[in-house]
Amino acid sequence: MKTTLRFFSLLFLLSACDNQPNFAELCENNTEICDEFKEDSWCKRERIMVGFSNLEQKLAASDLHKYHQLLSYENYAQCMVHASKIEHIKLKHKQTMRVDNAIKAKNRIKEISKETEISEHPHLLYYHWSRYINEGALDKFLAQEGSIALENPRSQFNLATYYTKIDSKKTLKLLYHSLELSNENEQINPEVFESISTIFIEKQQVKRVYIWLRILRLYMPEHKEVTENSLNDYISGYNLDKNLLDKVAKSTLEKIKSGTFKAPKI
Repeated sequence: MKTTLRFFSLLFLLSACDNQPNFAELCENNTEICDEFKEDSWCKRERIMVGFSNLEQKLAASDLHKYHQLLSYENYAQCMVHASKIEHIKLKHKQTMRVDNAIKAKNRIKEISKETEISEHPHLLYYHWSRYINEGALDKFLAQEGSIALENPRSQFNLATYYTKIDSKKTLKLLYHSLELSNENEQINPEVFESISTIFIEKQQVKRVYIWLRILRLYMPEHKEVTENSLNDYISGYNLDKNLLDKVAKSTLEKIKSGTFKAPKI
């Protein structure tokens, strides 16, 4: 789940950068942004996202852009921590550099988290609860339930995540609504598909489990756990009509991507 979230975060940040200059142009005009970390062959994608999120905040400071910064620094820090564990036989300084980069990223996360402690933005409220168990932030986030402030895919998913262990029916409704709010111009959070399939696994609704796992596979072919082999094994194990269910999955995903998806009855 964490890997998927990390992947989604990068997709989310990439989509926010579609109209931005390329990274070389960014560095040429904003040297302070690119000089933050010592360049490494590892985590280039994550470092680029840090650069774009910082440029976004520099050009138009906002709480939403600070949220993007937090996500990008988290992704970069996680990548650098992993990279720092890979020991260089000949280049010991590489390992030290990666540790330093990871520490710098974590320090920036602390700084931005401190800056946003009193933010009323729903993404940041949920962030402070999920990362720091800030109950006050959670109360403020839940107080916005039903308001226009939470009428976006990310906030609906966050609400669903909160209600997961409390009310599965409501969780499913929120996950569906998250997909209803998606449009063709934005990336979809693949964790929504995972979460929906998990609910149907618990309900032992095998056809729906397959449909949503197939949707996840169609949307995210590189998923390491939901593979063609695992899906075929599932079909065989429950003697399901693969052609029919694949058609349903494909049609459903097309509706989600085009912004025309309507939640089925629960």
